[in-house]
Amino acid sequence: MKIINTALCSFGSSGLVFHAPFINAHPGFSLYAVWERSKKTAAEIYPEVRSFNTLESMLAEEAIELVIVNTPNYTHFEFAKKALLAGKHVLVEKSFTVTVTEAEELIRIAIKMNRQLSVFHNRRYDSDFKTVKRIVDKGILGEISKAEFHFDRYKPELSPKLHKESLTPGSGLLHDLGPHLIDQALFLFGLPESLTGSLKKLRQRSEVNDYFDISLFYPSLTVCLKASLLVKEILPAYILQGTKGIFTKVRADLQEDHLKKGQKPGSADWGIEPLSADGKLIINENGKRTSTNIQSLHGNYMEFYDGLYESIVHGKNLPVTAQDGLNVMVVIEAIQLSDQLEKVIYL
Repeated sequence: MKIINTALCSFGSSGLVFHAPFINAHPGFSLYAVWERSKKTAAEIYPEVRSFNTLESMLAEEAIELVIVNTPNYTHFEFAKKALLAGKHVLVEKSFTVTVTEAEELIRIAIKMNRQLSVFHNRRYDSDFKTVKRIVDKGILGEISKAEFHFDRYKPELSPKLHKESLTPGSGLLHDLGPHLIDQALFLFGLPESLTGSLKKLRQRSEVNDYFDISLFYPSLTVCLKASLLVKEILPAYILQGTKGIFTKVRADLQEDHLKKGQKPGSADWGIEPLSADGKLIINENGKRTSTNIQSLHGNYMEFYDGLYESIVHGKNLPVTAQDGLNVMVVIEAIQLSDQLEKVIYL
């Protein structure tokens, strides 16, 4: 089996929690290197990993085939561009870039260099969203007229990560949690014809948007995407209404919690939600009403890495393409314009 030597651009929470455990557990990848500017902590967990002081020295290492750009959003374009020009395949954290122009340039470079370029929209592989997708794909609700997705948290305090709270390009909730919801909507329904977006700062002393309310308009469907850092009570994360009924589901994927506790991917209960988090399907058809609990599919971020491996080694389609990332950036820029002009934006 071919082994893909992989390098991380950071060993902060993203590298430690969302990437290194999967790279280490996947038989086709090897965690070969980490760019560590000051603290050298990766080797404490992965003794064989090599630490580099600079990005340039890491990219000069010929053995590295894949570089994961998991640094602050405003660095994504610069670091991904350097990695592609160094002949590496590249996986970029969300948000893909800060602007549409940057995303388009990265795609052009990847094509020119004949390298794979992907975006880490891992929330496609959450247990709750996989279950929602199955409901949509099977047409259980009939023609869907409205869908509402929430990604709510309660974090009234400002983050200690300065790049998340300062007015730097790509900061704010729209670029943080927004890509997850936008990508899920586009994955299910494609690009909308038009949209509206509202961004707000609700926390005390917040300099960046920490609330958004987005409506995506399709010919016979409206998709509402909402997120806030000031929601205490658990609300349904997914509400889908169709001609045959309604499906509601709370956000209950456990993978992030398990990873933060040091649990390894692939363990016995990996990605399995408790039965208390089952979705509820209500069907009204032919004068008959039925209510059914829908058990969630298993969440598994490893499916993303499986697809990434197959694309690099065997030339198969990427699990998330750079075009997918670009489409999210197109929507984000349109949302920002809609908020600024207070009007509907047509794509």
